[in-house]
Amino acid sequence: MAELPTDGNGARVLLVEDEAPIRRFLQSTLASRGYVVVEARTLAEARLSVTARPPEVLLLDLGLPDGCGIDLVREVRGWSPLPIVVLSARGQEQDKVAALDAGADDYLTKPFGVPELLARLRVALRHAARGETGDVRSAWSWRDERDQALRLDAALHRCWRRVAGNETEVRLTPTEFRLLHCLARHHGKVLTHTHLLREVWGPQHDGDVAYLRVYMGQLRQKLEPEPARPRWLLTEPGVGYRMEVAEDG
Repeated sequence: MAELPTDGNGARVLLVEDEAPIRRFLQSTLASRGYVVVEARTLAEARLSVTARPPEVLLLDLGLPDGCGIDLVREVRGWSPLPIVVLSARGQEQDKVAALDAGADDYLTKPFGVPELLARLRVALRHAARGETGDVRSAWSWRDERDQALRLDAALHRCWRRVAGNETEVRLTPTEFRLLHCLARHHGKVLTHTHLLREVWGPQHDGDVAYLRVYMGQLRQKLEPEPARPRWLLTEPGVGYRMEVAEDG
């Protein structure tokens, strides 16, 4: 089995988790990958720690003995762009949506794998290092291990895809392009249905989830080598969508 990357580089993680076995597992796992882990078991402890010495990333369980972790998300987001990765139990889709809409950057569903946890933390730290809530570049290029690729130029309003070494331009409608651009600016992050609908269509459409699904289906038909098994534009069931791609170069 391939060795997992040691990629923490001393980044300070505030781990808020009330279940001792999970807390011990995450502490040892993250420490072994180069993270400095500070633990909190309750909202009260987390509030004290996050204000006394703000970490570089907050790893937050939603179900805590003295309240809901979403309250902490809202509080922190009121004064800090600190990246927040939420831990959520299965079947709590509404809590996930509420956490993301409250300002969380990402979430992990329990049980989760260590490689996925490390990947989500790397994404959160990269976004924080840019000092942005979204990527302000105007052009992106992505690829996968099979040399399938996407290129997007927001300034030119043009998009290309490469399959088996052949690159062709993809014709997108203005709405399709706005939706893809929104996903690209936040690539690697979960965007809720509400977030996408408000950003692409406006606040009057924040309940039109079926409308969003139609356009995501159209994008997959145009961009994905296998639309029925998407690799770029992924569904987060009951929550929203994620553009999960590796940047080229």
